[in-house]
Amino acid sequence: MSTAITAPVDRLLYKPEEVAEALAIGRSTVYELMAEGALQYIKLGRMRRIRRTDLEAYVDNLAPLPN
Repeated sequence: MSTAITAPVDRLLYKPEEVAEALAIGRSTVYELMAEGALQYIKLGRMRRIRRTDLEAYVDNLAPLPN
């Protein structure tokens, strides 16, 4: 008997809760970032989802604090 090992799915859309976990911030902070336009999202019916590319763009645009 053989078992196939499947690779994890490379996700394109993330729930705000998943983004919060990935960024190690609170869920409400993610919603605040979405509301102020700092983190782009799409609406699918009543759901909000963040594209992987938008999440990466947000992180790339974060500026480090000066020492």
